[in-house]
Amino acid sequence: MGELTAEAVVDRAVPQTPRLSPDGRWVVFVSAPVSRLGQHAVSGLWLAPADGSELPRELAPGPAEDREPRWSADSAWIWFLSDRAEPGTAQLYRVRREGGTPERLTDWPPGIHDHVLLPDTGAVVLVAPEETEATADPRVRVVRPGAAEAPVWDTVARPQRLWLLDPRTRAVRPLGDFGRRHVTGAAPRPDGRTLAVLTWSVADREPGRFDPGLHLLDPATGARQELGVPAPEARSLTWWRDATGWRLAYLGVTPPGLIGGNAVFDAGDHGNLTAGLSSCPAELAGSGDGGLLALFADGLDTTIRRFDPATATFAELGHAPGSLEDLNASAGRIAVVASTATEPDAVHCGPPGGPLIPLGEPPLPGIRWGTQERLSYRAGDGLELDGLLILPPGRTRADGPFPLVTLVHGGPYDRYADRFQLHWSRSGQWLAAAGFAVFLPNPRGGLGHGHAFAACIEKGVGGAEFTDLLTGIDLLVEAGVADEDRLGIAGGSHGGFMAAWAVAHSDRFKGAVVNAGVIDWPLLGATGEHGRYDFALGSRETSPITYADRIAAPVLIAHGEDDTNVPLSQGELLHHALGDREHEFVVYPREGHSLRERGHQLDYLHRTRDWFLHLLA
Repeated sequence: MGELTAEAVVDRAVPQTPRLSPDGRWVVFVSAPVSRLGQHAVSGLWLAPADGSELPRELAPGPAEDREPRWSADSAWIWFLSDRAEPGTAQLYRVRREGGTPERLTDWPPGIHDHVLLPDTGAVVLVAPEETEATADPRVRVVRPGAAEAPVWDTVARPQRLWLLDPRTRAVRPLGDFGRRHVTGAAPRPDGRTLAVLTWSVADREPGRFDPGLHLLDPATGARQELGVPAPEARSLTWWRDATGWRLAYLGVTPPGLIGGNAVFDAGDHGNLTAGLSSCPAELAGSGDGGLLALFADGLDTTIRRFDPATATFAELGHAPGSLEDLNASAGRIAVVASTATEPDAVHCGPPGGPLIPLGEPPLPGIRWGTQERLSYRAGDGLELDGLLILPPGRTRADGPFPLVTLVHGGPYDRYADRFQLHWSRSGQWLAAAGFAVFLPNPRGGLGHGHAFAACIEKGVGGAEFTDLLTGIDLLVEAGVADEDRLGIAGGSHGGFMAAWAVAHSDRFKGAVVNAGVIDWPLLGATGEHGRYDFALGSRETSPITYADRIAAPVLIAHGEDDTNVPLSQGELLHHALGDREHEFVVYPREGHSLRERGHQLDYLHRTRDWFLHLLA
């Protein structure tokens, strides 16, 4: 058995966006390595029989980013976006299912962002910027409380618009008139006669995503019908049908606040179809026969459910250990990307109730993996919690106590599912291979336990959320798994906030890694991408910078130089506050909120492992 290398982590190919052909016989999907070698990402299209009878084969290979595959109605053609003509600028192509040279269908200078095929006419709806558009100069943002929608400066130079492509003539014309609003998604009704369109007031994530609009558009005439204001962070427009005809659903944040769990909404009255559930809807998809399917994050696992109009509830069809993502359905089958505690991400296909068959062979054979355990325990106030524990390869609890690294997930509306933990950031198996026990907690505020569980940390991050972590660590110490004198903590984004908060509020941790962490909530609200959301989460009293003078443990600070979600100024604040106390500050050039370049991911893996080996071994 071989040992795990950092190269195996970042070079691993990960599948995404599987799409079933209308006849249900084929699955096309995108496969891309975790890391990026050059300036632009590279990914390929792969095709496999839906019954798993043959191994997947690559369609139209080339050094390009191929993505967003769509099937023609006759299952003969695959339409997709690719930057093979000009790196970084995607155009629309199509290729026959049998393969061959892809046919280029657009030559749009700013590139195509997304595309949907209209079932009846053969026309293609494009989501793309205007060919020539410039931001205002001087750049002025106008705020007039109580006034009608006023023109404002949009920091995104080329907001997305809707266009209609005739594949026979290659002619492109504008579709619909949404004024200056930015188009973020479009979904054709299965009969092709109506297009649901989601827009933002501006292309900026703040305030755009908190000021969405939902519209119905006639592709033939351009006539528009308003469906009112959807829930914040509306997405995943999905058509389904009941006895009254076609209906539209979408995902959004449960009202009335910005902090909380996902919900499924009926676009007719924006009513919540999942109110009161103890699990969280994560994805929607049409079933192919007029039904509405959904994936629900359910604790450490994932359930597949179908909406029952008679009872107005989502009935469970299947339960999968670990994670299911990228749901797609057609002809009585579904396709998903699935992962369990012992199996990395792979495309699976089968009936919604299972069994789901993997398409292709398991990656990374011959490597020794750490054993992953499911944890279930109660917080001090009785709240039920869960998480995961990974032990070093070949070791059991009887070999403890081990040095323990607690990895806190970001979000905070996210979770650790009981899936394979192999990534440059969620590096459970990587740290376990170095001899650490790794604790992956799911504290309150996260995904998988319903709206109330997610919403309870509003304006209270770092409170009960932090004691949830400590309770789990205490249990592992008491069980003889963790060595009380060798505890470390790490995380990225909100997890980075928790790591900084932990060493400012406890002397139990002998070291921390803060990756793109939130150090000052008010400053983040003023400078980050999600101002209103960040202001609703934290305050000066819940900012690590307020207590930075208490930090005694060594801290490794890592940050992307071009991060706009949690700007570099957050890492700089912590660096300057620590002064001459032991710490290391690493800035990765050209990187945003998530590291993309192969060399940077490799550096982060080695640097974080060496940091904890030095402090905890």
